[in-house]
Amino acid sequence: MPDVKETPLSAIVDNLSTAVLVIDRAMQIKYMNPAAEMLLAISARRMTGSAAREIFPSEPAFIERLSQVFNSGQGFSEHEMALVLPRNHRITVDCSVSIDDSDTDLCLIVEMKQQDRHLRISREERLLAQNVATRALVRGFAHEVKNPLGGLRGAAQLLEAELPDPSLKEYTQIIIGEADRLQKLVDEMLGPNSLPRKELINIHEILERVRSLVLAEVPEGVIIMRNYDVSIPEFVADKDQMIQAILNIVRNAVQAIEGEGTIELKTRIERQFTIGNTRFRHIARVDITDNGVGIPEEMQQRIFYPMVTSRAEGTGVGLSIAQSLVNRHGGLIECTSRPGKTCFSILVPIETEMSNND
Repeated sequence: MPDVKETPLSAIVDNLSTAVLVIDRAMQIKYMNPAAEMLLAISARRMTGSAAREIFPSEPAFIERLSQVFNSGQGFSEHEMALVLPRNHRITVDCSVSIDDSDTDLCLIVEMKQQDRHLRISREERLLAQNVATRALVRGFAHEVKNPLGGLRGAAQLLEAELPDPSLKEYTQIIIGEADRLQKLVDEMLGPNSLPRKELINIHEILERVRSLVLAEVPEGVIIMRNYDVSIPEFVADKDQMIQAILNIVRNAVQAIEGEGTIELKTRIERQFTIGNTRFRHIARVDITDNGVGIPEEMQQRIFYPMVTSRAEGTGVGLSIAQSLVNRHGGLIECTSRPGKTCFSILVPIETEMSNND
């Protein structure tokens, strides 16, 4: 088979959403496209020329099945094939294997399409639409509440000035104080109203800033671990808004472990990644994981709505604001949770140059 990189088809294969691997008779990786890099969470540069079993170390039966295709000359297709990758990462794919005999060197063409990818895209589209609807609802609510609050507060101040008995001013002060408290709550629900002021940022400097802020607030029983991918380049974002979004999530994790437990800050770069219906060449992924009690299943679909919280003393606006801030950067926050492990994943497209509009 000719080198895939040298054929006119290479540009087409590189842009396929289906993962494509080319394996030679020695069961070595000859080529893998960007979709395969993303699906298998491994670099093509690193794996080209390496044994296929290095990608699938826990799947000797699958490797043997691939090897048998060379002997039989018959490819195969299988729906919903479960595969275990390194670090116990599990995927479910539709897999098709065929032989390319267009050259003197026989090769296997392995095509994999992630079965649950459409479910992830559907979930992301729902989250994005949810945030748009939530922001519209909150803005309408804020408008309807702020005007009466202003009138209420003003009337209480006028009444206080006319009261003959100073002891009665205690009641007008209660009215004014509660009006101010509601005003503050509405402002928190709205979140920052300024456009992002974008600049080149280092995501690890932001995480270190958040880590130091939180450690200054929490008891000694809270451990915040780092697991950083230092190869992530600087990218364009609003530094203050990113700090606020990550800080809200980390503080939420601190509350979840109730003063004693572990939080992990993990960064990775993802290639050819789709957020909603938009595909990006590279995104930065920040996983914030805690070993707390987890989020009740009935709340997991609603946690990014404002005023949704499982804590009696909470306002339920922190996660809603964090989602809104990340959305302003073209990104998204996802959450998975079970008892003992809750992970919030911040996905932000990497832009390494400032646009003319910034």
